[in-house]
Amino acid sequence: ASAARLVSVTLIVAGIIEPNGRRVVAHGNLANGDTRTIDGDTIFEIGSISKVFTSLLLADMVSRKEVALDDPAAKYLPEHVRMPQRSGKSITRLDLSTHSSGLPPVPSNLKLNLAQGEMKDAVNPHAFYGTDDLYEFLSGYTLQRDPGSEFEYSNFGAGLLGHILAYRAGTDYESLIRSRITQPLGM
Repeated sequence: ASAARLVSVTLIVAGIIEPNGRRVVAHGNLANGDTRTIDGDTIFEIGSISKVFTSLLLADMVSRKEVALDDPAAKYLPEHVRMPQRSGKSITRLDLSTHSSGLPPVPSNLKLNLAQGEMKDAVNPHAFYGTDDLYEFLSGYTLQRDPGSEFEYSNFGAGLLGHILAYRAGTDYESLIRSRITQPLGM
């Protein structure tokens, strides 16, 4: 299978709220050679902005005393999941939120699928990476350094934090974002 060709497109949509009202400023097109313009109704991937929402959820749940920053990340995962540890140190929610967990940026069982051309969605390689894949990776991973000892940006760790918070709340991530952030803020 051939890898999808990703094309860089420059576009932006900004919502501006001022004392005299609201307005939307947009620039660019949906794709190279595509004449359709973008506007305030254009749907974009949220990308790493989700990490801000995850951090807000963590702060909210800490302030409600539903979780603690120094709780082991494994505390609210199913018992069959073995979270990696090193030197007797467990990965905490704080480690996940500060990218110092020792977990890699991308799990090897996702990289393997990508390398073998088994990617089902070229635009979103995580689309078919499920909870079983997450638990399988965690249960078999060996940390290369102690949790909390060093910064390394980890999309995987940030995603795991969102999963753990949703699991603790007894819901899914999207519903938790909606009930705790976007609905209360009228977003």
